Amino acid sequence: MSRPTDEEILATYGECFDDLYRVVSRRCDGDRDLTEDVVQETWLRAVKAWRTDGIPDKPMAWLATVATRLLSNVRRRKSPLDIDAIDPEAPPPDESQGTRTILERALAALPALQRRLLEAFHFDEQRVADIARTSGLSERAVEGRLRRARQALRRQIETDPASREILP
Repeated sequence: MSRPTDEEILATYGECFDDLYRVVSRRCDGDRDLTEDVVQETWLRAVKAWRTDGIPDKPMAWLATVATRLLSNVRRRKSPLDIDAIDPEAPPPDESQGTRTILERALAALPALQRRLLEAFHFDEQRVADIARTSGLSERAVEGRLRRARQALRRQIETDPASREILP
């Protein structure tokens, strides 16, 4: 892989910035300051790494992986309110947020690995192949784990008393 020019890195930035910002924003639950910090640090690391190693074949997957790891580090240090802090047993705060709250509680009740897998696939829109590569699993293993995670999520939602009032 040859060293990219600044123009090539800038072009990749233009192609990936909106998608990266959207992925990080979802992971940060809309916390704009945190989103901007993580996106900025991700790009700083990308420029540094790409100048020596070249731009990866799938730059968005590379960026999403780095951003996810940065966000995990931030959460470990700061411990802000996030999905891990949601009490799976708590009733919804108000009915206008009922469906989202049911989903948040159901996700919070799942094991962390299942939750992260569902978030990566459904919220961050990562492909199975990308998840497999970054997690060191085969695509078939990722598909099986996704299926089991969805089943566990469905069971959590079905057992939530509030879901009977909101969901059909």
